[in-house]
Amino acid sequence: MSLKVKRRTPLLAPKWLCVIVLASAMFPAAAAKVSFKTFCSDFVGQWQGNAAKVGESPKWVTVTGGCSVDQRQLILSVSVGTKAPYSETWWFRAQGEQVHLTYFDGVSADKQQMFSLYRKNGDYSLLGEGEINARQALIQLLFEAKAPNAWLWTQNMQYLDDDIDRYQLFRGIEMTPVTPSH
Repeated sequence: MSLKVKRRTPLLAPKWLCVIVLASAMFPAAAAKVSFKTFCSDFVGQWQGNAAKVGESPKWVTVTGGCSVDQRQLILSVSVGTKAPYSETWWFRAQGEQVHLTYFDGVSADKQQMFSLYRKNGDYSLLGEGEINARQALIQLLFEAKAPNAWLWTQNMQYLDDDIDRYQLFRGIEMTPVTPSH
């Protein structure tokens, strides 16, 4: 499968959907908890890139990030133009040692999730326990640092009743900084 977007070279390799079926082993080994303020300030701005769920064709998206003045709330808005079913908002809020996420897309019911925030080698990982497809699962939102100032955001899961000891990729979003046009 090839990416058919005629823009910058993507962070996701053309074989991304076929090659990355299982994500790497659990992230928090040797990772440290990190302040939400650091996480929040790193995602202020505008990004663009391809996004896809496993088994689907990539779509070009824009991501806009805004951090509150007190750096305790981060909103990431993912959009593919004007098609509302494909636009979504991720609202992260610091709550003590945890991060509370509210996800909404304007179509389905809002989803709530609590996470712990870790950092290792410049990457951020939000880890939480929830339910996916009526099964208990570990959920990981991984923001891998890419140069310069770009991110690869993967949404991963691991069912607790499964023998597989690695996260399975659910969706990936490239976040390359938008350069202002002159």
